[in-house]
Amino acid sequence: MKNILLVTSSPRGEESYSQRVARELVDDLVARNPGARVIVRDLTKQPLPHVSAAFAVGRALPPEKRSAEERQALAVSDALIDELFAADAIVIAVPMHNFGIPSSLKAWIDHIVRAGRTFSYSEKGPQGLVTGKKGVLVLARGGIYSDGPMKAADFQEPYLRFVLGFIGITDVEVVRVEGVALGEEAVTRALRSARERVNAIVPWIAAGAAHGARAAA
Repeated sequence: MKNILLVTSSPRGEESYSQRVARELVDDLVARNPGARVIVRDLTKQPLPHVSAAFAVGRALPPEKRSAEERQALAVSDALIDELFAADAIVIAVPMHNFGIPSSLKAWIDHIVRAGRTFSYSEKGPQGLVTGKKGVLVLARGGIYSDGPMKAADFQEPYLRFVLGFIGITDVEVVRVEGVALGEEAVTRALRSARERVNAIVPWIAAGAAHGARAAA
């Protein structure tokens, strides 16, 4: 494994449960791969612009026909997509906001899901181009959404799984930090469960990402 991309999106920063667990996971991966480089994309400290008209128009034009404004808008997208392709493992730390994802993460997704770069169209439909990667979603929720009466209100995990799969990242594991708004004991249980999950999947991520890195070399 050469590169790990860590994407964080909680306005709570280091106090965020999703970020804390994601960083522990990344630290474990680096311990197994001492030469690995970690690229951190903090979407709250470095918020991305929402896609603009220049982006929408420019992405459909050949580079030589884009205006200066369109080239600038696409340069942001290109940099983010290059980060994605350079990574062997992508770890995304996500708090649940109003049953879905933070707008900061949605802006990142809008920049990286791009025809001709991360997916293409064919006679068989869309095809993801970001292949050979391992993906991990670290999802924090105030309540319990993986099962029970609130499962239908989970627009966080299904959406992220679909988006990653759409661009070709189909090997995805999920670490849930659930029930953190239900009291101190619930937080303790949630963190213990999340850490057990991290311990279980880190060997899989490290082995799979190393294989992907060798294949791409």
